[in-house]
Amino acid sequence: MDILLIGAGAMGSALLRGWEKRHNIVVLESSAAQRQKSPNARFVSDASGAQGRVVVLAVKPQSLESVKIPVSALAIVSIMAGVTLETLRASFKANYFIRAMPNLAATHLASATAVTGDGGFKNEALELFDDVGKAIWLESEKELAIATALSGSGPGYLALIAEALANGAVRLGMKNDDAHFLTQALFASMPSLLADSHPALLKERVCSPNGTTIEGIAALEARGVRSAVFEALKAAFDQSERLAKRA
Repeated sequence: MDILLIGAGAMGSALLRGWEKRHNIVVLESSAAQRQKSPNARFVSDASGAQGRVVVLAVKPQSLESVKIPVSALAIVSIMAGVTLETLRASFKANYFIRAMPNLAATHLASATAVTGDGGFKNEALELFDDVGKAIWLESEKELAIATALSGSGPGYLALIAEALANGAVRLGMKNDDAHFLTQALFASMPSLLADSHPALLKERVCSPNGTTIEGIAALEARGVRSAVFEALKAAFDQSERLAKRA
């Protein structure tokens, strides 16, 4: 595809690395410091070459008004949280409009990306984000807001849990390096385990009668960990909805 990437920050740079070998990409980035981080990219000074291209908006939502695209694009693909399809259609000209929510794992080409928008560009949009991990098509922007709370914000939740597990082991007497090594190895094993079994069944396989794991599970349940996770997703979802109303 012919792509104009607007924004080469952390996420924009990750997308650039995932796409540059398969697609024809030019980049619009106003920050000299950010441009220096992608020395092999082809930079342009404005969006006048967007005609017929896929334009990917990888800027912060508050920067939307500063983005000027004077021509009609093939598709506008936005990864801005809270900026609705309605707002995008009012702001730009294109045949198709898409919203996507990749996560930080795009930096390792392992993002879980939710995508929604105009069905006429569905396959192309999924192809783009499959290039930086795995993508799923959702039927509504409400579902995308839920995905923002789940997979978009998820690395933050899991990082907190990983830190707590390692810290807990240190509290019991393990060396920091050993605790972090085992925690990292634990998280690295989870994709294979979850691919093989539903989480509830996986938990049952680990828990033996009167064993150590069920005691730990009981302690987590007694302290409301499941409820806390529910509330974390709701808080993130509610914030996504508030951002959409402000856009």
